[in-house]
Amino acid sequence: MAGFWSSFWGTNSSGSESSNAPQARSTNPYVADNGTVHDGTTVNDVPTRADFDQKVSPGAALSLISVFRAAQVISTSVMQLTLDAYKGDEPIEKPLLLRRPDSDESLSASLERTSLSLCLNGNAFWRVFRDNQGRVTGIRVLNPLDVKIEVDSFGNVTGYTYLGRKYDTTEIKHLSHLRVFGQPEGRGPIQACHAELRGALDVRDHGANWFQDSGVPTGILSSKTPLNAENAEKAKARWIETQGGHRGPAILDGDWSWQSVYLSPEDAQWLQVRQFDNTAIARLFGIPAVLMLAAVEGSSETYANIGQAETTFAKYTLTRYLREIEEAFSDLLPRGTVARFNLEGLLRPDATTRYALHTQALTAGFMSVNEVRSIENLPPIPGGDHKTQAELDAQAEQFEQTDETAAPDQEEEASDE
Repeated sequence: MAGFWSSFWGTNSSGSESSNAPQARSTNPYVADNGTVHDGTTVNDVPTRADFDQKVSPGAALSLISVFRAAQVISTSVMQLTLDAYKGDEPIEKPLLLRRPDSDESLSASLERTSLSLCLNGNAFWRVFRDNQGRVTGIRVLNPLDVKIEVDSFGNVTGYTYLGRKYDTTEIKHLSHLRVFGQPEGRGPIQACHAELRGALDVRDHGANWFQDSGVPTGILSSKTPLNAENAEKAKARWIETQGGHRGPAILDGDWSWQSVYLSPEDAQWLQVRQFDNTAIARLFGIPAVLMLAAVEGSSETYANIGQAETTFAKYTLTRYLREIEEAFSDLLPRGTVARFNLEGLLRPDATTRYALHTQALTAGFMSVNEVRSIENLPPIPGGDHKTQAELDAQAEQFEQTDETAAPDQEEEASDE
C-alpha cells in the first residue's frame, strides 16, 4: 500500500516533493561599498525563495500543520463510524458490503481512504466487483491521481481509465466533494484555494529559512574612517578570528563599533500571519477552532460552545462526506436497500447531559425505564416498560391487591395446620 500513499500525496520516491532544502549560511562577514563589514553572504533584505508552481499538491498541503490536522479530524470522524442497512425505515441484517467492503482491509481503512480522497483531492473512486449475476461483492478504493475521467463531446461521463486500463461506469463508482457545472471532476478545498495554500507555504518556509538563508547579518562592524578593500578584508578576518564561534567580550577602539541586528522570534517566524493562515485553513475545511486545537483571538471556550461547535461540525462539514458515501453504497446495494451511518457514538453526549435528558424523558412519560437502560447498554428490569406515572401507580396498586388477596389464603392454610 506504500505506492498508494506516495502517489496519492504527489511526492517522489524519496518522499519529498522538491529538493529546495535551505542551505547553511556562511559566518563570514562581507564588506559594503562604504567600508561597512557585514556578517553574511548576500545583501538581500528578505530570504531567498524557490520557484514554485501555482498549484499545490496534497502532499505539499499536508506539510502544513493546520491542513494535516483538518484532514486528520475529518478522516478520524468518518472511520470510527459503522454502516447500517434499511428497507424503508426498518433496519435489516447488514450485508457483507457494509461490514467489509474490501476483503483486503477493514471497513475503517476503506472509509479513511475514501474520506481522505474527497478531502484532499475532491474525488474518490471505487473499483466495483460483481459476481456472474451482476450483484456487487466488494469495492476497492483507488488512488484518485491515477484515475482519468472519460467524457464525450457533450461533457457526459462515458468511462474511466485507471493505470492504462479502461473501465465503464458500472465498474468504477465516482464520489465527488463539490460538483461544479462543466467539470466532470469534483473540487475539494485544496483544489479550490491553491493561492491561499501557496501563500501559507511561502510564509512557513520564509520563517523556517530565516536564520539560515535570509541574507540578513547577525551584526554590523563599522569604522569611522573609510576603508579600502585590503583593510576591510583584514578587519573581517580579524573579527572572525577573535569573535567567530566564540562567546566573550569584544574590545574595540574609538574608530570601530559593533551593532547587533536583532529580530524577535515572533517577527522572524511571522507568527501573526501564520495564525491568520491557520484560521483561514480551518474555515476552508469547515473545522471549528476547538477541534483544530487552535485558539481564536477574542473568543472563549466553554463547555457549552465546545459542544455546539462539535454539533455544527457534524451537521455542516461531516455530513457532506457521510451523505456522499451513504448514497454511493446505497447505489451498490439491492433495490430498495439503503445504507446509513450510525452517528450515535459520534454525537453521544456526556454522562451528565444524558442523565438530565433521561430524567426529562421519564418525567414527560414518552420513554420507559427499560428504554433508557437500553440506551445506556443496561439489561431491562421487571416492570420497567411503563412510561407514565399513571401506569406505574396502576402497577403498584395491582401489586397491593395481589398481596391483600394472598394474605387471607395464607392465614387459612396456617389454621388448617
